[in-house]
Amino acid sequence: MSRNLPILLGVFVVMALSNAVVPVLPDFGEGAAMQGAVYAAYFFGAFVAVLPAGIASDRIGRVPLIRAGLLLTLISGVLILLFPSGLPLLIFRVVEGVGAGLFLSAALAWANSHPSSGQISGYVMAAQNLGLVAGLLAAGWLDAVFESHLAGIALFTVFAVPALGMSVVVRESGHGGFAKADLPAIVRNYFWLFAAAAVLVGMTGAVAAIYPGYTGSDPSLLALQLATINIATVVAVLIAPRVALRPVPTIQVSSILMAGAVAAGYFTPYALPVIGGLAGVIIVAILAFLAETRIQQGVMAGLFNTATYAGFTFLAAFAGLAAGELGFPTAFLLLAVMAAVMAFTVGGCRCEYRG
Repeated sequence: MSRNLPILLGVFVVMALSNAVVPVLPDFGEGAAMQGAVYAAYFFGAFVAVLPAGIASDRIGRVPLIRAGLLLTLISGVLILLFPSGLPLLIFRVVEGVGAGLFLSAALAWANSHPSSGQISGYVMAAQNLGLVAGLLAAGWLDAVFESHLAGIALFTVFAVPALGMSVVVRESGHGGFAKADLPAIVRNYFWLFAAAAVLVGMTGAVAAIYPGYTGSDPSLLALQLATINIATVVAVLIAPRVALRPVPTIQVSSILMAGAVAAGYFTPYALPVIGGLAGVIIVAILAFLAETRIQQGVMAGLFNTATYAGFTFLAAFAGLAAGELGFPTAFLLLAVMAAVMAFTVGGCRCEYRG
């Protein structure tokens, strides 16, 4: 575990800093448009960076990109503290997203190239979700204590310093036995697997995007309820690698259960941790499948991250649009149907390409 600590701390800090703006978005700009832009700017930066970062990590190694991603995270945190409004804020949120994209693709490729890839990847995804929870809760609490919406940003920017410092001891994980990636062939053969990643992992973001407006609950209660999604994901990604499950059947069964959980989310908040837990199982199943292909894991991790960020971005936008135009019951129903459809489409994945 000690040799993995720099990677896990880096994942935690990157994700915590990215989520530290969420509870205090109204303080970063007036109006839903500006607040949405501040939120989305990070995802845009990550979305455009993850695939090039994955490809680059196969060519120049994971470690340089891990360090570059942490350096950009630290720089962007400092710049957001100095320029916390307007166009500069949006630019530096994009920079933050690019740093996260560099780091996450390289870190996930590093983990999935490890001999104990399932367990290590589980630790990485657990640290990712713990960071999201910490950013969400700490920023809200620190804002109340210090009466500053920048307190959470400051805290995790400070934490980025030791994370960057510890990255000097990170060494490349094993590369042996991985076939050279043919990107068009991978996309052609694994399209439905990555589509399932986009929809089923992105489903957590879609539900989180419309749940506050649907319930109208107190923000502190909403923060706790939404945090149960990530906490359940943490538990699932730590337990699931220890269970011998066949990836595609696991995704199919989880898709059906996810559909039921999303539909139940309209009636009860107790469905939220179920959604998060199922997302964790699906993440583990997909990453296990990608490791089994024995194709260069930088490209595979880049495509996986691209798919999930696309899901978070576009599925959340779709859910918000559906809720606004058709009502919340229809939005939850449409999301549930999309989850169920993945149980059938992922079975059409050819998934036989081995490089």
